[in-house]
Amino acid sequence: MSARSKTKYQRILLKLSGEVLADDKEHLSPVVSRGIARQIKEIHHIGVQVAVVIGGGNIWRGLTNSNRGMDRNTADYMGMLATVINSLALQDALEQEGVLTRVQTAIEMKNVAEPFIRRRAIRHLEKGRVVIFGAGTGSPFFSTDTTAALRASEIGADVLLKATKVDGIYDCDPKKNPQAKRYARLSYFDALRQRLQVMDSTAFSLCMDNNVPIIVFDMFKAGNLKRVALGETVGTLVTEK
Repeated sequence: MSARSKTKYQRILLKLSGEVLADDKEHLSPVVSRGIARQIKEIHHIGVQVAVVIGGGNIWRGLTNSNRGMDRNTADYMGMLATVINSLALQDALEQEGVLTRVQTAIEMKNVAEPFIRRRAIRHLEKGRVVIFGAGTGSPFFSTDTTAALRASEIGADVLLKATKVDGIYDCDPKKNPQAKRYARLSYFDALRQRLQVMDSTAFSLCMDNNVPIIVFDMFKAGNLKRVALGETVGTLVTEK
């Protein structure tokens, strides 16, 4: 049996927050980036096609700075540039691990990355390259969660994996309430109705409309990313029913 036949998902979209690249000393840690790259390499090695959307919150938060008086459009464009910085850092980490990688951006910057072209992105995946999507959707007012849902739909991903520091979706903040209930499975409708904050409503709605399942899981537990790719029950699954 081939490695690919053992995996449940052939093509995934991995959503990372910018904060996952930070540590206690640096907003963007090469050491942390290499650790994440090794986890991606592990599932790439068993035949999974991997696309990544990464946020920029470790460097800049558009909405936060808009609330502090900056023009929202300008703040969001700055946030998009922060995601490109993180994308290039992750690309470097992956290539140091021997994984062929392409960065595509929604805002054209041809000296550092390719423009986002859907067919080209799919072809890269088919050729075994990891594709990192930077610069969000290219428009302000959209989060990188929404970008992840959009790109997952566009490339025909089997699943959107939302990497977090908690082991799934809870009915309230488990750090504040030790009695918080973790969901093993949720419908898109319930996630929207309960206004669960793990992803924004636009992202949930896009996945619902295009039937892209979402798995919210703790990526910082060793082996979890590979376990998800193999189809093991990890975190919270959000689907139609």
